[in-house]
Amino acid sequence: MITVCLHGAESTGKSVLAGRLGHPWVPEYGRTYCEEHGTDLTMADLLAIAEGQAEENRKAMAARPPVLLFDTDQLMTAAWAQMLFGEVPEVLLSYPKADHYLLFSPDVPWRDDGTRFFGTDDARGRFAALAEAMLVRAGVPFTRIGGSWDEREAQARRIIRELESPGG
Repeated sequence: MITVCLHGAESTGKSVLAGRLGHPWVPEYGRTYCEEHGTDLTMADLLAIAEGQAEENRKAMAARPPVLLFDTDQLMTAAWAQMLFGEVPEVLLSYPKADHYLLFSPDVPWRDDGTRFFGTDDARGRFAALAEAMLVRAGVPFTRIGGSWDEREAQARRIIRELESPGG
């Protein structure tokens, strides 16, 4: 089984693309959490989101599909913690990691869906940089994804095919 996590700033196409790639995928638990509890988040909320995401990821992994996509994981929650509170609890870095990360660039229009925070170019750029910094800090393999919506999909499909191939 190969796990691939879609990672990056808000409104970069991760959730939409996860549903289009033709593999089982685990939705973003944080979105559901914020829809139920609101977006006035505390660090305790972020830790609850991290654990909720981990539980959903574990359930999906039990089926052992050849490829499993995570819409997000705790490294993205770590970026949120850094952006919102200026610190990252070590527990957020201790969760299991995906086999590969697709880092989505913030080079497409931002859309407010009621649960998003960082719509200005400055805030979005800072958040994107923190998202990348968490991948570097964790030492995980990642590939940058950018360009138009169609280009993003083509890049993601190519990377997943390469990961599936022997020696990929």
